[in-house]
Amino acid sequence: MQPYVLSFQEIDKTRLMVVGGKGLNLGELSKIDGIKVPDGFCITTEAYRKSIENNHELEVLLDKLTELKAHDRNQISQISKEVRSAIENIRISKEIEDEISKALALYGDQQAYAIRSSATAEDLPHASFAGQQDTYLNIKGKDKIINSIINCWASLYTDRAVTYRIQNGFDHKKVLLSVVVQKMVMSEVSGIMFTADPMTSDRKTLSIDAGFGLGEALVSGLVNPDIYKVQKGIIVGKTIGAQKLEIRPTEDGGTLELEIEGNRQVGQALSDQQILYLAAIGKKIEAYFGSPQDIEWCLFNNEFYIVQSRSITTLFPIPESKDQHKPRVYMSIGHTQMMTDTIKPLGMSFFEFISSAKLDKAGGRVFADITHDLSSAVGKKRLVMATGKQDLLIQRAIKTLLEDKAFMSSLPRGKRNVQGGIFTLSSIMETIKVRRRNDPSIIEEILSGFEKEVREIDQQLSKLSGEEALEFIRKDRDKLLAMAYDPRMLGAIIAGIMVNDSINKNVEKWLGEKSIADILSKSVEHNVTTKMGMALCDVADTIRKYPKILEYISNEPDDENFFKEMVKLPGGKETSQAFKAFLDKYGMRCPGEIDITKDRFEEKPTQLISILLNNIRVLEPGEHIAKFEKGKQEAREKEVEVIRQLEKMPGGLKKAKKIKKSISLLRNFIGCREYPKYYIVRRYQVYKKALMKEAGRLVDKGVIKTCEDIFYLYFDEFCQVVRNNKVDCNVIETRKSDYVRYEKLTPPRVITSEGFVPPTTLVSGNMPKGAISGIPVSSGVVEGRARVVLSVNDAKLEEGDILVTQFTDPSWTPLFVTIKGLVTEVGGFTTHGAVITREYGLPGVVGVENATKLIMDGQRIRVNGTEGYVEILNEE
Repeated sequence: MQPYVLSFQEIDKTRLMVVGGKGLNLGELSKIDGIKVPDGFCITTEAYRKSIENNHELEVLLDKLTELKAHDRNQISQISKEVRSAIENIRISKEIEDEISKALALYGDQQAYAIRSSATAEDLPHASFAGQQDTYLNIKGKDKIINSIINCWASLYTDRAVTYRIQNGFDHKKVLLSVVVQKMVMSEVSGIMFTADPMTSDRKTLSIDAGFGLGEALVSGLVNPDIYKVQKGIIVGKTIGAQKLEIRPTEDGGTLELEIEGNRQVGQALSDQQILYLAAIGKKIEAYFGSPQDIEWCLFNNEFYIVQSRSITTLFPIPESKDQHKPRVYMSIGHTQMMTDTIKPLGMSFFEFISSAKLDKAGGRVFADITHDLSSAVGKKRLVMATGKQDLLIQRAIKTLLEDKAFMSSLPRGKRNVQGGIFTLSSIMETIKVRRRNDPSIIEEILSGFEKEVREIDQQLSKLSGEEALEFIRKDRDKLLAMAYDPRMLGAIIAGIMVNDSINKNVEKWLGEKSIADILSKSVEHNVTTKMGMALCDVADTIRKYPKILEYISNEPDDENFFKEMVKLPGGKETSQAFKAFLDKYGMRCPGEIDITKDRFEEKPTQLISILLNNIRVLEPGEHIAKFEKGKQEAREKEVEVIRQLEKMPGGLKKAKKIKKSISLLRNFIGCREYPKYYIVRRYQVYKKALMKEAGRLVDKGVIKTCEDIFYLYFDEFCQVVRNNKVDCNVIETRKSDYVRYEKLTPPRVITSEGFVPPTTLVSGNMPKGAISGIPVSSGVVEGRARVVLSVNDAKLEEGDILVTQFTDPSWTPLFVTIKGLVTEVGGFTTHGAVITREYGLPGVVGVENATKLIMDGQRIRVNGTEGYVEILNEE
């Protein structure tokens, strides 16, 4: 029989299911030489299991809880409350009580204890569950201790703990609870130490949060702690928090909030010597566990005590290095492509299909190894130039590395991985031709060829199956790349980008007006994503004519019968025709469309409902057309105004002629940058139809369970499965679990093989105090209500709202008709959101790190798209 009580010294790595994650880690910590861990013991999971067994009321309640989803908040709250009540009314057996009494007798009647829950699904390498159960501090006396133990058991069913388990796929019945009973340390200072930065995944920076008194003040958010940053035994940063309160233990048990005296409020909680000594302790614990740690510590009588350590579960994994002896540098491709979501294995294979660089994989994302580019004089210049357009925060990270001479000299030299990008010799030659000809019919000629090629491939592939179909896709990659990097199209795109920059530079120099091209490029004709937004507004105008159709789409229809049920209603035939006309042209698009595994609009048309309802609610019939025409008129008026002003200047006629030609070039070609991606996803959908046809055959043969299982295979693996009609199902299930875990991780923009994440902070010289800096991409200043939206499907916007999100791609374009400003965490001057905000005349700031966390939904904010910052004004 398992014991009911185990001392820390009796606990080893085999005891997870007996003492839970927290208890297991305390047992390990107590074995590290030189680390002081307050003594104590664990009430084992056997005691918990024995105490709740044969409890019929509890069994019934747990069965009800198992049926719930994370969004069933009210039911979770009600049933969890009943479960807690059932557990709190338990009486523990005499044999369990006797073992607890025996353990307490070792420390005397007056000893105070900290009593903490330790679940079997807690403090694990991939799921910390930190703070999900309760803690009781400074508890004295056997009866109070036993009561606290029972309360800890009950806290296994707090609303937050139940919801967390549901979200992480843990079975409530299989999660057991141990309770840690640990001698109380009467902390003078306490806090948390991260041996790696959990926000950036930087393994080189150790971070310490410190506050006066017990750590509960810090954990509960009552105080602003000191924050100390340490690298290689050197303090590299300090933020001294103004602390007004501390929590102290009382003589007779329990705790009390006290006000800190004035001079201590602004004093440093730890001395520099103590900071470095504590950091050394942290690194020693990290080395013992073999991974970065989240450590709880306290200081009493000038001695540091460690009361907990757990793995940091939010660190982004480092791409596997090819060379263990030399450092490597990896750049996130997702940030340059405005798609930082997790990509499934099949999606990664097709991402590689369109990449000119060899890609590395980590955490469900793709990275380019830029080591040799940085060690090359030409390569580093190209990287700095390209990232300046794509994502200034990546550029800042690269510049930080370039400033570290010792690190740069340690990089190996070799063949560059990231080649010229769009700036190749052939595309530059085409740019010259485009500038000379300045004829938008060039675009129509190119697109006509793209259309013909996609139709031909669709016809050819539809006649093939099995290995022949997959081999056709493999061989078609060369044609796909030729289309994606067609020098004629790239020439038109480069011409638009270059003339945009020259107009801004010249007009600011001559007339003193900044970012003039933002107005001059409003409502241009050649932008396929703008056309998509306009087309969806047309669908919304059709729907608004028919109340029954509006009611139908408002009631969450399913995709399988979407059109079948629609046509039964008044106006259903007309709406269905309008909807299908839209899907014929744009049905291959979707959020995160660069990942071939994502559901396309034609596969899941209900994705469009939230946007359609927004358009119907916010816009008047035909208003989108009026807005587009108004943008064209404003651009024309601004052109006339600029030309008139220039003509009045000395030598102004020559300047005016030059600008007039430049504006013509801008309006003809600035929208072209969206076409390559549009035709890539057009081709993807042709491929996907063939892939899903093969997946269906594998399901019919019983090789895989569902068609979507193929998304967890790389393309070469999928070809092998089709060839042999065999698959390792364990591989698919493991990757599904990995995908769920990776979804919660934030990928760094740049990371080295040593785990260093270079800082990316941008500071604007004109930024008001308290503002959040970013990258200005569309001029103007606007105030409004922030709408924080993490998924385009959840967007509920009103007229005048400012969209705050992680990133946008073409599927978000229809929302731009209804908003009046944009803030994103990812992006640069040439990325999707930047281009569309300029075209719609919306102030925009991108590259605002952690914008969706720093800005609360509903707050009133001011977006300065000219200087590049966001101010939080107040809550609505």
